[in-house]
Amino acid sequence: MVRLGGVLTLSTVNVNGLRAASKKGFVEWLAGTGADVICMQETRAEPDQLTAEVREPEGWHTTLAPSSAKGRAGVAIYSRTEPEDVRIGFGSAEFDDSGRYVECDLPGVTIASLYLPSGEVGTARQDEKERFMKEFGEYLAGLRERAASAGREVVVCGDWNIAHQEIDLKNWKANKKSAGFLPEERAWLTEVFESGYTDVVRSLHPEGPGPYSWWSYRGKAFDNDSGWRIDLQVATPGLAERATEAVVERAPTYDQRWSDHAPVTVTYDL
Repeated sequence: MVRLGGVLTLSTVNVNGLRAASKKGFVEWLAGTGADVICMQETRAEPDQLTAEVREPEGWHTTLAPSSAKGRAGVAIYSRTEPEDVRIGFGSAEFDDSGRYVECDLPGVTIASLYLPSGEVGTARQDEKERFMKEFGEYLAGLRERAASAGREVVVCGDWNIAHQEIDLKNWKANKKSAGFLPEERAWLTEVFESGYTDVVRSLHPEGPGPYSWWSYRGKAFDNDSGWRIDLQVATPGLAERATEAVVERAPTYDQRWSDHAPVTVTYDL
């Protein structure tokens, strides 16, 4: 299915708790999606806590990477094609059991699901985020080089928890000193993009604002489209240039949401 000459449809979504999402519409979305691969973040569940229809849905090969801290983080990849290989973590003594990174190899492409720490200014959580960014940035560079040597492409999907530019969040002026829009976070993401990776959705939608993928549950953020674009598909150029369509699957109404994030779905013409 995922071969040169075919089409790859790839979705990424922070599910905000897979057990809760499965009761609010995720199961129905999964049954109707045309995606070939789905990367999920913040699953917050052990495999045995999920129903069979969520843990092992018919027609999907599933990889769940929960956090050692129960009820926190967690990432997953669901693929219609059985992966050639799966790797959890990126070689970090601190973060490999934190449920924040998993990658799989399909023919010609490595697909990863990332849940980068959200951080909180002035706290240990921001220190953790900075340590993660440093380690992960180094890993991304090596991943790109290894893939190039093997003639493979890479796409890292997920909740990057950083809005890169002013057009990536509605209220950017009020968030200049907020985690997720700090100058040093944005500079780090710039380094990622200048090192040989492409922000696929932005390349297809260069003008903005948005398209946003996360809206706070507080206030009227969703109704006013006061969101952030933090759910990204970041790919090596050879794959990025094959992207033909990018869509944020925003729920029609507030009460039809099954997460505070919406799936970001990109179609690649391989």
